[in-house]
Amino acid sequence: MSTEHYEHKPVLLNEAIEALAIKPDGIYVDGTFGRGGHAQQILEQLGSAGRLLAFDKDPQAIATAREIFADDERFSIHHGSFAELEEHLQAQALCGRVDGILLDLGVSSPQLDDPGRGFSFQQSGPLDMRMNDQQGMSAAQWLNKAKEVEIASVIYEYGEERYSRRIAKAIVLARENEAITDTGRLAEIIKQAHPRWEKKKHPATRSFQGIRIFINNELNDLDECLQQSYHCLARDGVLAVISFHSLEDRKVKRFFKKMVDGEQLPPDLPIMDMAVDRKMKLSGKRTKAGQLELNDNPRARSAVLRVAKKL
Repeated sequence: MSTEHYEHKPVLLNEAIEALAIKPDGIYVDGTFGRGGHAQQILEQLGSAGRLLAFDKDPQAIATAREIFADDERFSIHHGSFAELEEHLQAQALCGRVDGILLDLGVSSPQLDDPGRGFSFQQSGPLDMRMNDQQGMSAAQWLNKAKEVEIASVIYEYGEERYSRRIAKAIVLARENEAITDTGRLAEIIKQAHPRWEKKKHPATRSFQGIRIFINNELNDLDECLQQSYHCLARDGVLAVISFHSLEDRKVKRFFKKMVDGEQLPPDLPIMDMAVDRKMKLSGKRTKAGQLELNDNPRARSAVLRVAKKL
C-alpha cells in the first residue's frame, strides 16, 4: 500500500465546524475521515470527556488516522462505510446520544491526486477507483466484462452523461482489441467518442464520476447513512453534509425536506401544525464556498453544505 503523501484541503471547513456547534463533552461522528482535516478541528474543540468516532473505507485514510491520533483516547476510527453507522454505534451503546454527524461526500484530493488509485483521468494509472482497494471489484474488472447496456446505464444514471450510449459502445469496441486497464486509455476512448465537449470540463469527467459512484456504491451508502443518522443523533443533534455534485445534494435536500415536513397528511384534514410529526429543522440555508476559499482551492467550487437539527 502506497504511503506517499498527498495534500488534502478540507472544503467548507470553518462553516462545517461552526454548524456542529461543538460541546466540549459532546459525542461526534466524522463519517468520512479522509486525511483528518475536519477531525483535527473537532478534536481541538473537544474537552477530555468528549468523543469523536470516525469512519472511512480507504485503508490509507485508516493508516493516517492511526498515525496522527494514536495517542488520543477521545478518538476512534472504524474501517468501513458510514452506511454501518447505526450498527457501529449500537455496539458501543451510543445510538441516540450523538451530538453531531459530519459527512464530507465524494472522493478526496489524495485519492484524486494519486495516479495509482485510478480515480483521475488527468494522469495515467491502473483503472481501479475503489475507495477500499482491498475488497470488491475494480473499475477495470467491471468495465471489461459488463454488458454495453449496463455501462451506458451507469454512466447515464450516476454520471448524468447524455452521450452514455455512444460512450458505452466505444468502450465495448475498444476492449475487444485489448482489455482496458489504464485510466489514460479509458479517458482517451471517452474523449474520442464524446461529440460535444463542455467548456472548461474534460469530456471524461461525467463518465469517470458515474463509474466511480457505481464501483463504490456511494449513493446507496448515502441513503443508508442519512436514514440511520436520525436514530443516532441525540435531541438537538446536528447533521451536516457537504456534497459535491447534484446527485448527492439532491438526496440530502430531499431527505432533509422529508424530515422537516413530517408525515404527509391530506391537505383537508383538520389538524393543527403543531400536531404534525416533524423530526428535524433546517439550520440556515445551503452554504457554498466563498471567493477566498475558491481562490485557494478550486475544487471547492461545486461544494454545498446543508445542515439540519434533530427535534
